[in-house]
Amino acid sequence: MDDPSTYLLILFWIILILLSGLISASEVAFFSLNPSDLSKIKESNKSQDKISINHLNNPKFLLATILIANNIINIAIVILATYIFESNLVFSTFPFLNEILFQILLITFILLIFGEVLPKIFANNNSIYVVKKMSIPINIISKIVSPISYVLIKTTGFLNGSFERFKENPSIENLSDAINITSSEENGKENKFLEGIVQFGKTDVKQIMKSRIDVVSIEINTPLNKLIEIVLSSGYSRIPIFEESLDNIKGVLHIKDLLPYLGNKNFNWGRLLREPFFVPETKKIDDLLKEIKQIKQHMVIVVDEYGGTSGIVTLEDIIEEIIGEISDEFDQEDVICSKLDMHTYIFQGKVTLMDFYRICDIDEEAFEEKKGDADTLAGFIIENYGMIPKKGESYKLKNILFTIEGANKTRITSIKVKINEN
Repeated sequence: MDDPSTYLLILFWIILILLSGLISASEVAFFSLNPSDLSKIKESNKSQDKISINHLNNPKFLLATILIANNIINIAIVILATYIFESNLVFSTFPFLNEILFQILLITFILLIFGEVLPKIFANNNSIYVVKKMSIPINIISKIVSPISYVLIKTTGFLNGSFERFKENPSIENLSDAINITSSEENGKENKFLEGIVQFGKTDVKQIMKSRIDVVSIEINTPLNKLIEIVLSSGYSRIPIFEESLDNIKGVLHIKDLLPYLGNKNFNWGRLLREPFFVPETKKIDDLLKEIKQIKQHMVIVVDEYGGTSGIVTLEDIIEEIIGEISDEFDQEDVICSKLDMHTYIFQGKVTLMDFYRICDIDEEAFEEKKGDADTLAGFIIENYGMIPKKGESYKLKNILFTIEGANKTRITSIKVKINEN
């Protein structure tokens, strides 16, 4: 320890510890900037801030530079510490103590505290300050180690691509199970919202459309006064217009387009029609949402495989699949289900099977083999009954009894569902 060079080496070793801390602080500072901090830096005209933005625009190269510099400095710290301890007469007589206790325990402790923990805590609380101060030093280091950084980025990119092939993406069923596991009364709304997002990509247009039997539509030759009556009674802002048959949709009438001509009884309102947009029943609603945004239409006509009109879907219908029912002052209360007791419900025939499963907490797998092409509860019963049942008639599937509460010659309007736990 009497050799002056030893003190110089110790001083140099301390400087390396400080450099390691600065590099570690830079890593946290650059990658923890929030949008507000980024805006402040971008608005500045100082050269160091412009350099910082250049670094942030190339995060892979920035991270590679920081990691390479930090590893080189840490290796130098270990090598220099080993040399200092081995050159000291006191520790050279205890090689085991020298190698194990000081090189592993002491050096690791010093590196963790002064090279990692403390600098990163400081940088996390003073990210803008550290970024401004370290932008130029990091820029110099990046130029020195750029060849190594390039090789590192290419290597990690290749390895990432190789491992990506073995990556298993979570299925919709896995995500649904995860949501159900974490469900509780306190976060029920959040779980329904998440479930809507998870199921969004696998839901067909047919499952959410308003069927043609429930669509309010108007024949194109309807007089203006009769048209106004239908519009006022329906409360809708968009109505499909057909000629002779609903399978021959000519366009969509936007009620706001009609307002300037309400006083003109002889006005030919047919020229206000907008071009209809047709989609197949099998289109996924996430794809439809993208198309609706592109064409800027809030209503589309759903057609079956033969080109006939199946129903309509609106932008509101699609959004409701995620966030739930949207009501405004023009909406009439449409109760699809009434719960009589713990095991008995009254459903409208048009309720979708997906809603039926959810309300009754039923495993849809039990219905998959029996449902055929049906999407509604009424359709399911007709599919399995072989005809439209009369009021009072029943159909049983496993532990569920379906009793027809309301029906006519063409459709089932309401169904009592009784679930037997046994």
